[in-house]
Amino acid sequence: MINLAMNEHRLAKPGPQNAALRDYDSVRRAIAFISEHWRTQPTIEAMADAASVTPDELHHLFRRWAGLTPKAFMQALTLDHAKGLLRDSASVLDAALDSGLSGPGRLHDLFVTHEAMSPGEWKNGGAGMTLRYGFHPSPFGTAIVIASGRGLAGLAFADPGEEPAALADMQRRWPRATYLEDRDGTSALAQRVFDTRLWRADQPLRVVLIGTDFEVRVWETLLKIPMGRAVCYSDIASKINSPKASRAVGAAVGRNPVSFVVPCHRALGKSGALTGYHWGITRKQAMLGWEAGQVGVH
Repeated sequence: MINLAMNEHRLAKPGPQNAALRDYDSVRRAIAFISEHWRTQPTIEAMADAASVTPDELHHLFRRWAGLTPKAFMQALTLDHAKGLLRDSASVLDAALDSGLSGPGRLHDLFVTHEAMSPGEWKNGGAGMTLRYGFHPSPFGTAIVIASGRGLAGLAFADPGEEPAALADMQRRWPRATYLEDRDGTSALAQRVFDTRLWRADQPLRVVLIGTDFEVRVWETLLKIPMGRAVCYSDIASKINSPKASRAVGAAVGRNPVSFVVPCHRALGKSGALTGYHWGITRKQAMLGWEAGQVGVH
């Protein structure tokens, strides 16, 4: 049984969206439109109409949100861009694993230190663990931040009205843990994740990985992919000495409980296809485009 200490009324009615969530809603609609029509290179007027904002509003929103113009953002979402992310990805991952660094892109990336829960803790479904959670605005919709006493244990995303389902999805991963709603207690973690000014090597973000040994190995490999790059599942399989396990790697990537920080969005199909993403392809595209803005990929 899951021991829940939550305010059901607040969970069902999370309240009005703040500016960050309204921004993401406009971005989400624009991205969905661009994803369907990028081959025709739609005008900014068409993008803005799909997002229910003016062209000027969309231009300023994208500049503020990702550091890109809408046109550059559209280019960042094309298949050519996805293929470009994969170019030389194997050698990038080799260098990262050999040196323990992620290359120049690491200057713009989260500085993360991590540890894995013991196999026993995972097998027990989180029994004896107390996990605190809170809903927070983010560039990619409402973020559900889950913290253990050791650090960030979970990060998920939800569109408006889907918060309860997204939280339940995370709780099923550790069904015997005790869950406490603590927005104030998790707000500092949310800020550390999404405020790039706080990405500091001398104050690394501590992440706790809770999964099988195989899953943890896959997630640790994801942490080595620098921002602005991507790898395909077969490359990850090779790096963990399981070259025939691409499908199992894909499943482990999909079960990553710490979205964005453990960058499962940087895993692509061999052709550069975005393939599936647990929190939605549009959100995966948004993350890749946002990162393109952070590292100056135009």
